[in-house]
Amino acid sequence: MADLKKTNAPLNTITYDRKKVKEPTGNIYKAIKIIGKRAEQINLELKEELIKKLKEFETDQDSLAEIFENKEQIDISRFYERLPKPTAIALQEWLEGKIYWKDMSEEDYNEFK
Repeated sequence: MADLKKTNAPLNTITYDRKKVKEPTGNIYKAIKIIGKRAEQINLELKEELIKKLKEFETDQDSLAEIFENKEQIDISRFYERLPKPTAIALQEWLEGKIYWKDMSEEDYNEFK
């Protein structure tokens, strides 16, 4: 698993060359579907990691003051908020050739039914 926090994906929306995006598959829709699936995986990984880190700060008794004063918890949340969006990370991985995908033929697909 790649370290998603060390990605060079852009933080802002940028325009990509459609030809470069569709190049590996030859079909823009197939490429977008693969990128979307990877973005879902990234989102889940980041969410699980954030929840795990925030659980370290859980206490049995939550007073209102503790909730607002837990600086470490707030810093961790802000760090994750500043990361590039999962779609941007997935698209960057796609353009760098870091996503493995398999084009299944109709016969292969029918075997899984």
